[in-house]
Amino acid sequence: MKAGHRYLTPQVRADLKRKMVFIAGPRQVGKTTLAKALLKNPDGYLSWDIRTHRDRILREEWPEVPLLVLDEIHKFRKWRNLLKGLFDQYRREMQILVTGSAKLDYYRHGGDSLQGRYHLLHLYPLSMAELGMRSSGDFRELFTLGGFPEPFYGGSEVEARRWSRDYRSRLLEENLLGLESVHDIGSLEQMMIRLPDLVGSPLSINALREDLQLNHRTVARWTEILERIYAIFRLAPLGSPRIRAVKKEQKHYHLDWTLPPKDSQRFENLVAVHLKKWVEFECDAKGRDLELRYFRDVQGREVDFVITEKRQPARFIECKWADEDVHPSLRYMRARFPKADFWQITAEGTKDFRTTDGIRVCPAGAFLQQLV
Repeated sequence: MKAGHRYLTPQVRADLKRKMVFIAGPRQVGKTTLAKALLKNPDGYLSWDIRTHRDRILREEWPEVPLLVLDEIHKFRKWRNLLKGLFDQYRREMQILVTGSAKLDYYRHGGDSLQGRYHLLHLYPLSMAELGMRSSGDFRELFTLGGFPEPFYGGSEVEARRWSRDYRSRLLEENLLGLESVHDIGSLEQMMIRLPDLVGSPLSINALREDLQLNHRTVARWTEILERIYAIFRLAPLGSPRIRAVKKEQKHYHLDWTLPPKDSQRFENLVAVHLKKWVEFECDAKGRDLELRYFRDVQGREVDFVITEKRQPARFIECKWADEDVHPSLRYMRARFPKADFWQITAEGTKDFRTTDGIRVCPAGAFLQQLV
């Protein structure tokens, strides 16, 4: 894979011909590298985090370049007004690419709407499909090192662990504190350390509140903030009266899937990021109406992931560490949604077959390599 070329690169090039393009995603996932790889003139790069660049932005001293890249501009309170004026004035003279490590569709500090002036794309960590991986050894490498470019291409398990540990601190220092008002940083750090232990289970804000000895409102707010800065993402349960599904408790996963302590949790987290990446790409680039959810009903039946299209279940995925019999919940849902695809994928298993009722059982790589 060429330096700076990511799975979004062709879509970014195509979308820039029509509108501004916003690329959102976690810090250090490769947004700036992708953007700079598109530049023909390095003068076209301006970052809000660089003082001299910030001064030029505030004075609206725009370089005469075919492509202007504005990095972390959402940290400027009036960024939306600034972009509206910039696009309206220069739309025929230069293309505009905006990158940010917080949700660019959330931090809207007033001002005129940018509706109709931009395409929003989400950049996610490296995946099996993007890397062209096929073997079980490839999968194990990605499982161990994570999907962020720096630790993955570094190739060292020890350095990947050090990177992951430092990453959480940098999120607080460089992202969170510049965007949100949080006074008890120590308790928030405790919460960030506690969350990986809870991956794969419905996240109870009340239980987390009791663990941390904080009030419910604070924990709920902090969870939302961590989601907005791409530290975590949450999945809502599939809801249908036909299956008596739970309706409130959400599961959460980390963009850095190396954080959960148990191998089974880490595997489920890796699959969650792969699926989230594919769903977001299909929505952003193709306009599909997809959602990533999970299934759990009041009888305790559960399937790890459900992809819905137009609010109808289209694909069910269950994760197992090793070869096992087909999970009963998959068979239960197969009988109720016969038109959907059903998969049971394994991290260490070797079996690859389809059951008589149409459930595909296979190693994870066979499934993940067909995503994005």
